[in-house]
Amino acid sequence: MAKKEVSSKTPPSSGKPRRTAADTGGEAQEAYRLPGLPGYALIPGDPNRIRLMVSQWDPGAKEYEFSRRYAGAIGRYKDVPISAFSTGIGAPSTEWVLNGLAANKVHTFIRVGTTGTLQKNIKTGDLIINDAAVRMDGTSNLYVRPEYPAAASYEVTLALIQAAENLGFRYHLGVGYTAGSFFTGQCRTLYNGYRPAALDAEFSDMQQARVLNFEMEAAAVFTLARLLGARSGMCAAVVAHRITGEWDSGGEGEKKACLAAAEAVRIISGWDLKKKKAKKAYYFPGLENLK
Repeated sequence: MAKKEVSSKTPPSSGKPRRTAADTGGEAQEAYRLPGLPGYALIPGDPNRIRLMVSQWDPGAKEYEFSRRYAGAIGRYKDVPISAFSTGIGAPSTEWVLNGLAANKVHTFIRVGTTGTLQKNIKTGDLIINDAAVRMDGTSNLYVRPEYPAAASYEVTLALIQAAENLGFRYHLGVGYTAGSFFTGQCRTLYNGYRPAALDAEFSDMQQARVLNFEMEAAAVFTLARLLGARSGMCAAVVAHRITGEWDSGGEGEKKACLAAAEAVRIISGWDLKKKKAKKAYYFPGLENLK
């Protein structure tokens, strides 16, 4: 999918140097220039999750394979246009996909994944909707100062809550912790016993701060989406209980997360139509009552 670079020798009329494909990540932008790409995208990490999502949509979705094992699909859910594109593991690979999709007019992103909880009251198989995240992802800090919040769009978050309610799924709302590492970044011990002493304090501190979960992408998605002028949200199934050691390998939670995200797209696309009709920039509960 590599694209020929644009010459930067002749500056445009603005006097600024023309940016080349090497400057803009042109391959990512070209890869996601797909026919019928809607403005709403689910972004799971695992490429195998794309097929699961498609199985929950209306028949006739088109699936795509990209280099480096990225995958995607474009289709409809309850007759609403929807898409899904895998991001791989962690913030750096997520950044690549997010920027490429945003460059092609995707305006709403929902991160769909799996996660491990730090809190006793949360069970494996539950859904967690993060409305904000601790920025330990290792990528967003390269874009903006650390005090800049990693916050989800309230509209996407509200749509995810409504989706979980519609579907009868047990869910929890709160702050997550986005790690730049699967092992020590999430306070795990390496196979040979290596464990920095600070991890125990970090785990305890995050529990006391009421952080719900560890995962690896949300903070980067929230931060970059804001910088790109897009909306974002996050819904993840709890597969690991970091207190009890329980691990859910059945996949039912993952199915619920994918379905809730698709239902959220249906909901928020409806709100967007209502906003347009009412000539309002933002959704609010009273919008439903406007004539």
